[in-house]
Amino acid sequence: MRLRPIDAIFVDPKRRLYVVYYRGELWQLPRMKIDDRSWQNRQPYTDDSSGLYLSIHQAISDPVLAQKLRTLNLPVAVRSSTLPRFEAWWETHGFKWLTEKLSTGQSPLAAHQEAVMAKMIDNQPASPSNYPSANLDNDSTASDKVTEQKAIPVAGEATDIFADMLADLADEVLHQQL
Repeated sequence: MRLRPIDAIFVDPKRRLYVVYYRGELWQLPRMKIDDRSWQNRQPYTDDSSGLYLSIHQAISDPVLAQKLRTLNLPVAVRSSTLPRFEAWWETHGFKWLTEKLSTGQSPLAAHQEAVMAKMIDNQPASPSNYPSANLDNDSTASDKVTEQKAIPVAGEATDIFADMLADLADEVLHQQL
């Protein structure tokens, strides 16, 4: 039985490299870094896949690659499992888990979860130890304000990208038949 498309990040502990499960196919990255450059230099994974372990970190920090790979914020019980065990879980429970997440309005996307967490951390009030000293000159205060203004649209753009990815995923899962 063909599995529903999913993207997941695995680790090959013997060869010390990442292997990406990209919609049913295994691709090895040339180094232990997950970014668009590594993805462009990927090779088919031809070694024994039974020794691969699902990475506990599925979020991709590279915004370009995060748009290509729709990795999911998988349940804790599945993390660090072997590829065969992950495929068995995905085949029997994956669609139900994904449907429940989407129907309750939760985002299963790992990149979306990371963006939401980063936004929550950015919005927390600073501790007294992080307050600027009283003897700042006007130039540094002005540059701080410019930096803050530039950072806000970038976060908004990232949220919009993940919202589009989530909408595509929801449409694919909830409205299309196999």
